[in-house]
Parts: sequence; structure tokens; C-alpha cells
Amino acid sequence: MSVASVAHQQCLMSRLPQTFFGLSDKYARAVYEEFFILKHHGGWSLFEAYNLPIPLRHWFVERLIKEFKNQNEEIKRQGRNK
Repeated sequence: MSVASVAHQQCLMSRLPQTFFGLSDKYARAVYEEFFILKHHGGWSLFEAYNLPIPLRHWFVERLIKEFKNQNEEIKRQGRNK
């Protein structure tokens, strides 16, 4: 393949909108945030979090968030009772 044809291919590829193939940056960041939460707060490995079915991964993240909110409310309640 010549240099000119490679340059032409790269030019064509860069003009294609990335709406069909691959993930948008916003979606990818949201997935990485979920991985971080599961790894940092839940003790999951990246492999485990990556291989979870998406609805189950969302459930675990939402459940961790609910647990943190409950803990914060309990801390506030104990602080008022002193």
C-alpha cells in the first residue's frame, strides 16, 4: 500500500462521524466511573466489573450509592443526638 493511499484512507476515516461504531466519550466516562466505584468502594476487580451484565452493574452501583446515603444520614442523626 502506498503512502498516498494510507494518507487518503486516514483522511476519509477522520471525516466519519463516530455515532455508529464505538462508544461516545460521555458514555465511556460513565462506564469508567462505574468501574472505579465498584473497584474502589466495592472491592471488585476490573475483570469482574467489566464482565458483569450492564443492568446488574448499574444495580450494584445504585446500591452502593444508597448505602453511602444511609450511612451519611445515620452519621447526621447521631451528631444531632449528642
